Amino acid sequence: MFPSTVNLFSNILCPNKAFCTRNPCIFSHKDPSDLPLPTTLAVPFHEPKTLQPEQPKTVPAKRAVNSSPVRASAGPVSMPNEPPRKLQKLDSQRRIAQDSTPTTISGVPILKVLPATSSVAIPVRQAMLKTIYDHFVILYQSISAVHPTLASEHALKQEQEVYSTSNKFTYRNAVIQSVAAIKRRTPPTSISHDSVGTEGDLTARAEARRSISALRVTATHLEPHIVTVDVLKKWGYIVEIPSETGGLEPSVVGKPIKCERCGGLFVVRILGEQDPGREECLHHWGRPYSRVTNGERIRAYNCCSKDVSDGGCVRGPHVFYESEPETLHRRHPFSQLESSSSTSDILDVAALDCEMIYTTGGMRIARVSVVDGSGHPVFDELVRMDEGVEVLDFNTRFSGITPEMHAERAMLPLSSIQKSLNAVIGKDTILIGHALENDLKTLRLVHHRCVDTVLLYPHPRGAPYRRALRDLAREHLNSTIQEGGGSTGHSSLEDAIATLDLVRLFLINNRKTASSSPSAQATSSSSKPSLGRMRQKVTPASNFMRPRQS
Repeated sequence: MFPSTVNLFSNILCPNKAFCTRNPCIFSHKDPSDLPLPTTLAVPFHEPKTLQPEQPKTVPAKRAVNSSPVRASAGPVSMPNEPPRKLQKLDSQRRIAQDSTPTTISGVPILKVLPATSSVAIPVRQAMLKTIYDHFVILYQSISAVHPTLASEHALKQEQEVYSTSNKFTYRNAVIQSVAAIKRRTPPTSISHDSVGTEGDLTARAEARRSISALRVTATHLEPHIVTVDVLKKWGYIVEIPSETGGLEPSVVGKPIKCERCGGLFVVRILGEQDPGREECLHHWGRPYSRVTNGERIRAYNCCSKDVSDGGCVRGPHVFYESEPETLHRRHPFSQLESSSSTSDILDVAALDCEMIYTTGGMRIARVSVVDGSGHPVFDELVRMDEGVEVLDFNTRFSGITPEMHAERAMLPLSSIQKSLNAVIGKDTILIGHALENDLKTLRLVHHRCVDTVLLYPHPRGAPYRRALRDLAREHLNSTIQEGGGSTGHSSLEDAIATLDLVRLFLINNRKTASSSPSAQATSSSSKPSLGRMRQKVTPASNFMRPRQS
C-alpha cells in the first residue's frame, strides 16, 4: 500500500460513496462539484507545411565511395532510413547455380555444383580444378591468344570426367594422374592438334581413328555410291574423249591470252624470255569472302583482308588456264584406263589426288598420288612437262612443289605416267577423290566409276557450292591438312589419305542408310538449309582448273 500522505487518489471520487467502510478512505468524499477538473491529455498537432516551389534536383557527379574495404566486400551497406542488415560472408560455392555447365569466360573456372550432390568436398574439387586449369594454360600457351577460353572449358570438362570415374577415396589420385598425362602432351600449334582436348576427347579420337584405319574400303562398300554419268556431267566431269586429234598444240608461247590472276592480257613467253619492260602481275592469291563491319557487309580477300577493290597484295608472273575439253585435248590428248586381263595387281578401290602448276600450256599436272583401300601409298610421282611446255609458276604455296624438287624428281612425262597408272588402276577400279573432276582433267583421263566426297558431304546450300577438303578434314576427322603454305604448300599424298578417311567415316556412319546414293544427295542438297558454317563456292565447270586455295 502507498502511504496515505501521498494523497494520490484524493481528487478521485470514492466509488462506494456513502456506503464506504474504509477508515480512513484514500478516495475523496467531497461533493463532485468541488473536485478539480481532470488534466487534459496533450495530443501533438503539426501545422501543415506551406508548399514551396519545387527546386531542381542536383545529381552528384560520382557515387560516394565506401571507404571501408571490409564492409565493401562483405555485402551491401544499409542506408540511414533502412533497418540495419546482417552482414555475412557468402560461400562462393553455395551461391552458384546447380548445373555444371562450363563457363565462357577465361580465367580460373568456378565449379558449378551443389555441395549436397557431391561426394567429394567442394573446396577440394575446386582446388583440384585450379590445378588442372593451370596445366591446361601451360599446354595451350601458343594458341591461347586465339582461343582464350579453351583452358577454362577443358579444365571443367576434365575435372568432371575424373569425378565421374572415381570416388571420394580415389579422386585425388585420379586428378594427379590426369595432370601428369596433360604434362606429357606435346604443346599444340592449332585448335585441331592431337593434344587439344580432355583425356576423354583424346581417347575417343584415338578410338575413332582406329576404327577408321581398320576399315579396308572395297568395291562392295562403294558400289551403291558410284556417281551416275548424268551427275558426273552436272559436276563438270568429262565423260567422253573429244573426237579430234589430241596433242597438236601443247603450248601457246607468243600468243596473247587473259591472265587468270589479274584479268589483263599478256603475251605468253618462256619465263626467262619475259619482256623486260612488262610489269609483274599484281594480284591476291586468296579468295574473296564477305564480312560485316559496323553493320556493313564488305567483300575482302582472305589472303590479306583487303577490300576486293584493292589491286593486289603480291606480285608474280602472269598465268592462265583453259577449261574447254577440246582445248585441253589439243594441249594433251585424253585417254581411258585400260582393262587388264590379269586383275591380281589391279586395285578395286583407289584414292587419287594431284597437284598442278602453271605452264605455257595452261595448268598442268605436276604430281599424282594414289593410295589403296587401306590407305597405303601405291603410286606417288612427279610429272615432267611435255616437250615444248615450260613452267611459268610452280604455285608452291598451293602445290608444294619447288623448282629444285621438280628438277630432281620429275622423270616421266604425262604419257608415261598414264601407262604407269595402268599397272595399279584399271577401267573397273573405283576412284575416290575430292572434286575428282579436276584431277581427272589434268591427268587427261576419262573415267566413269567415281566416288566424290563433294557429293558424300554436300554443301548446305547445295550445288554448285562445295565444302573445302581441309574444312571437311578438320570438322569430321579432327585433322589438319593443307596448312603448309609458303614454301611447303599442300601434299597430294596427304590429301588422298584424308579423302579416303572421309569415305571410311561415311561408310561407318551410314551403314544403316547405305542405300541412299550420292547422286540422290546431290540432286536434293539444294533444298537443305544453311548451317552457318564456312562456305566455299565451287569452281564453275568452265573454270575447273583454278588453283586450290586455303
